[in-house]
Amino acid sequence: MSEEQRRAGLLFRAVAKILDFILIAAVMEIIPKAGFFAGIAYILLSDGLFDGRSIGKKIIKLQVISSTDNMPCTFKDSILRNSTLAVGFGLSIVPWVGWIFFVIVLAFEFILILGSKEKKRLGDEIAKTLVLEN
Repeated sequence: MSEEQRRAGLLFRAVAKILDFILIAAVMEIIPKAGFFAGIAYILLSDGLFDGRSIGKKIIKLQVISSTDNMPCTFKDSILRNSTLAVGFGLSIVPWVGWIFFVIVLAFEFILILGSKEKKRLGDEIAKTLVLEN
């Protein structure tokens, strides 16, 4: 199977990200004050866990790899690729404006995946990563 056939599509990536955000929401509900900061830390570091898999990606069987050397995503790569989402999530604490900005960031990232031949979002371009089905 070629690398092109194994690239994860929008649906699988969206489901994995939704699972990650459900986990973040649960942590924020359990420990409200620290949960927000734990959520930002998880967003930034999550793809460096479990050999290039966040918890959502591990469940859906996706993996983030470096497009330069085909090695699993490192914590550095994860921080780079998820910084756009972390900024959006961080601003979500601002009533209305923050949530609207966060939704715009998410929509922009997904539109980039849809429009990209290589199925890359802005974070993937910045970190030079790919998301593959495993």
